[in-house]
Amino acid sequence: MQKLLTVALATILTALTSAAQALPDIKSWHTSRGAKVLFVAAPELPMVDVRLVFDAGSSRDGKQPGVAKLTSALLDQGAGGLSADEIARGLEQRGAELGGGSMRDMAWVSLRSLVDPGLLEPSLELFGKVLAKPDFPAEDFARQQKQMLIGLQYEKQKPAAIAKKNFYRKLYGEHPYASHPAGTEDSVKALDVVDLQAFYKHYYVARNATVVIVGSLDESQARKIAARLADSLPEGSKPPPLPPVTEPVKGSEVLIEHPSSQSHVLMGQPGLRRKDPDYFPLYVGNHILGGSGLVSRISEEIREKRGLAYSAYSYFIPMKKKGPYQLGFQTRNDQREEALQVLRDTLSGFIASGPTGKELAAAKSNIVSGFPLRVASNSKISEYLAVIGFYDLPLNYLNTFTAHVEAVTVEQILDAWKRRIHPEKMVTVIVGGRPEAARPSQ
Repeated sequence: MQKLLTVALATILTALTSAAQALPDIKSWHTSRGAKVLFVAAPELPMVDVRLVFDAGSSRDGKQPGVAKLTSALLDQGAGGLSADEIARGLEQRGAELGGGSMRDMAWVSLRSLVDPGLLEPSLELFGKVLAKPDFPAEDFARQQKQMLIGLQYEKQKPAAIAKKNFYRKLYGEHPYASHPAGTEDSVKALDVVDLQAFYKHYYVARNATVVIVGSLDESQARKIAARLADSLPEGSKPPPLPPVTEPVKGSEVLIEHPSSQSHVLMGQPGLRRKDPDYFPLYVGNHILGGSGLVSRISEEIREKRGLAYSAYSYFIPMKKKGPYQLGFQTRNDQREEALQVLRDTLSGFIASGPTGKELAAAKSNIVSGFPLRVASNSKISEYLAVIGFYDLPLNYLNTFTAHVEAVTVEQILDAWKRRIHPEKMVTVIVGGRPEAARPSQ
């Protein structure tokens, strides 16, 4: 039975790319307890993706950094009296997959199942237990806590992780985005099961949930599933809005010495909200500057012309409040000052002059031609729906995305970048050894 289900699921997954051709028609409503629901009927394949998203990421940690991530990790480690092994075995026997995770803004729990009632019904039953009746077993808590502490220890040896932690800390100061989702060793050691239970009780509630359903169901079936899952949670309430992000008033640079021959360099500033009015001019402009891989300006200047780094990049991370605009590269210690100056000059030149018409046309073509792949499977559609629902984006967001890209002009990019991006106020974090360490001995 299991082998047949595995083969069937593999066949279905292989067919997904060709099955999802048209952009989805999104239906939306609220359950009786206030959960927002987004549903897309995808009748081509006999399966369904269900995802519940909560405003329960690390930005809600408060004075307990790590509690959101640890709570998310414990949800499927015992629920409704079933052990983690019993939950995993029950889903595996029905060809279903359970997922979940957390980031700074959100936490989520997901299920992928075949729609055959004999398989979907018991899978939803198990999913419902994980969602609404987590047991937070003490033994599993201790194991997950230990794993997080090992992870934090391991990150101390990784220059990239050190740079990223310090970048967020410098960029966001006292804002909740400054805190590392995995917390600190002290904060994680201080957590106990009661803390996780309290966090879960406060944030995993219906009014703080967005339910996403994509699959071979009609709206009536989707409504029943959404109500069954979301309404099994207490009604609760939405948490208060996060505070606004304070912009740096001047630039800063910090060097963290690390015994490595390579330096990791991150530079940036608070950048975009998800519903930002300048989203498309900034997004398309960055595609030209540093977001299109080896053909971007930054890569051309740092990698191709000067051979200073294997990769150099820039990207926005849109969030509820201003997520970071981040530029970076990794290079030899003795080359980092030159590479950093090239990065700064390239950014300043782009803000001053903007893209050429040829660059803009190429960027639009690249973004628009690649867009169908972004919605080429049920799982990708469900991820987009989660973003649309969680950040209150318009339901026609996917249908109008390429039109918004096509409408961007050189003048709009110039205007938005000059108003929004400030090289002289950026935070720069460098993690690496002294330049002398990289020079070959004579």
